[in-house]
Amino acid sequence: MEEFYRIRRLPPYVFEQVNRAKAAARNAGADIIDLGMGNPDLSAPPHVLEKLKETLGKPRTDRYSASKGIPGLRRAQAAYYERRFGVKLNPETQIVATLGSKEGFANMAQAITSPGDVVLVPNPSYPIHAFGFLMAGGVIRSVPAEPTPELFRHLERAIIHSIPKPIAMVVCYPSNPTAYVASLDFYRDLVAFAKKHEVFILSDLAYSELYYDGEPPPSVLQVPGAIDITVEFTSMSKTFSMAGWRMGFAVGNDRLIAALTRVKSYLDYGAFTPIQVAAVAALNGPQDCIQEMRDTYHRRRDAMVEAFGRAGWDIPPPAASMFAWAPLPEKFRNIGSMDFATLMVEKSGVVVSPGVAFGEHGEGYVRIAMVENEQRIRQAARNIRRFLEAGVETLHNVVPLANRR
Repeated sequence: MEEFYRIRRLPPYVFEQVNRAKAAARNAGADIIDLGMGNPDLSAPPHVLEKLKETLGKPRTDRYSASKGIPGLRRAQAAYYERRFGVKLNPETQIVATLGSKEGFANMAQAITSPGDVVLVPNPSYPIHAFGFLMAGGVIRSVPAEPTPELFRHLERAIIHSIPKPIAMVVCYPSNPTAYVASLDFYRDLVAFAKKHEVFILSDLAYSELYYDGEPPPSVLQVPGAIDITVEFTSMSKTFSMAGWRMGFAVGNDRLIAALTRVKSYLDYGAFTPIQVAAVAALNGPQDCIQEMRDTYHRRRDAMVEAFGRAGWDIPPPAASMFAWAPLPEKFRNIGSMDFATLMVEKSGVVVSPGVAFGEHGEGYVRIAMVENEQRIRQAARNIRRFLEAGVETLHNVVPLANRR
């Protein structure tokens, strides 16, 4: 029987091979150290949990909520943007609460994409950036992920050679998976480019509070006039360790936000009201919890770089995000990231994400999530050291990339 149209547009689930290896290792009793998914292991702040408990179980809050977010939550997000970025937003027309930034991206794609519309997406990139538009009937054109002058040459070429002309470009800084960080100067050039070519900017800023070196990452909306063409997506998942709560935001251009709000009004009634009330407490309450979380990830990053380096695997220290984007160790570069990640699970009990899962230009890398404590990270390094030293002997069943058909 033929697959449904939208399902046909999706590739096979790229993590399936690694997940099978992980399940087999666990079933055999192995102690698995899972650095694959960016799934925070820290607790949400105590005052946020208290507010959730206080709001639960009342008839008023057990009812349907507001699809676009309760007014207090949208006002709290506006206050956050003014405090953090110096950007003034209208909570009524320029902010909508989403069920995490992933849902926001997917529904924005539904709202603005006509069949065959072209969207410029970084490669490698977080999968929803591309597949949200593919599921909506759009066409993806890949551009580099790194925020350099070279990116603009690729964007220019993509716009000249795309029929129809692209409607939007996706950016994500700090990046998932690469941890690249953009400067405000880069965003100024990006906004000028987008206005010249009449394309929208869709910015994923989920990792804005996870930074370790240098200045806090900016918002593209800090550029004067950016709001004419931009929507930016943020999330409470990483900033407040509230990943399972599914609470995010889309902010920016009135017309784009109105389109997203309209689509959402047909699809959901918003997050559970106590979650939205607790999210208000997170945004308006004491912010020292963010610095504590940042310090925790900073220590983990330093422990990982040091311990993995001693194990024989040099990891470039990420300046931001909760991920390291690591080139495959030299001995393993000819087998590809998928087989390397599978071998890692089988031989060392350590799970990482293959770079190819984030686009073909992610080949040769793996993404390592800093979602275990320093002790476990050092244990992972000891396991990896034995795996790397065994090296060549582990490869007897693996076909090098160059020899595959």
